[in-house]
Amino acid sequence: MTTVIDGKNVAASVIQTVKGATAALKKSTGVITGLAVVIVGDDPASHAYVGSKGRMAKECGFKSVQHTLPAETKQEELAALVATLNADPSIHGILVQLPLPKPLDSEAIIQSILPAKDVDGLSVVNAGKLATGDLKTGLVSCTPAGAMVFVRRTHGEDLSGLNAVVIGRSNLFGKPMAQLLLNANATVTIAHSRTRNLAEVCRNADILVAAVGRPEMVRADWVKPGATVIDVGINRVAAPERGEGKTRLVGDVAFEEVSAVASTITPVPGGVGPMTIAMLMANTVIAAHRTAGQTPPQF
Repeated sequence: MTTVIDGKNVAASVIQTVKGATAALKKSTGVITGLAVVIVGDDPASHAYVGSKGRMAKECGFKSVQHTLPAETKQEELAALVATLNADPSIHGILVQLPLPKPLDSEAIIQSILPAKDVDGLSVVNAGKLATGDLKTGLVSCTPAGAMVFVRRTHGEDLSGLNAVVIGRSNLFGKPMAQLLLNANATVTIAHSRTRNLAEVCRNADILVAAVGRPEMVRADWVKPGATVIDVGINRVAAPERGEGKTRLVGDVAFEEVSAVASTITPVPGGVGPMTIAMLMANTVIAAHRTAGQTPPQF
């Protein structure tokens, strides 16, 4: 029987750990974990996402602050706000919702966030710490961190002797995911659109992670029998069976056929997706513990 990972359940267990750690930190040190979210412009999807982050932060017992700026905000104004948040000792995590409206330079803003408060894990300092195996002082990008929770709960902390293949080499997901697997002693291959014999490379994987943004690209004959398959893709495709103009969400993996081959698989939706906000909360409480000189919780 194939195990289908319930991302909502795993995310809920992460949030329970966050709540406990937040309350314990407040009780022992008086420190209230603080998260500031900055959103520029009026993109409806961004506002919905920021709203859910704010609600979750409050549910975790955080001090939750939202700064909503107009689309015409100047680069210097946004940079000044980030500098103010960097200097605020009550804020342990800073998140600038992407994408920013043009012509704002998002990369300059992201790199200006103090690495210790970069709870999205996107600064070059945190990327460098991950690349050198420093998981004790760095913060890891939320989606790969969430995917890694699934891998650890399936295979344990030590992945020695296991082959892992990550399809996708983005700075946001593919590279940090590969580093996390490598840090856990897996033998890791990063595959991508230029990889020759991609299906053959994937068939070697005990752990296959797909993050390319191509609907249902990974088929059953790409997957080693008994493999763990983590699907990070979120693609909207036409669903005429639901009515004219209707769509549905699918991953990068052909779920139905791969489920017959894999031993463990994540669905889309309901797999990796719920973990992203959960790991954002985890990163924030980790940052607060470090600032207070306390040992952060493990996730």
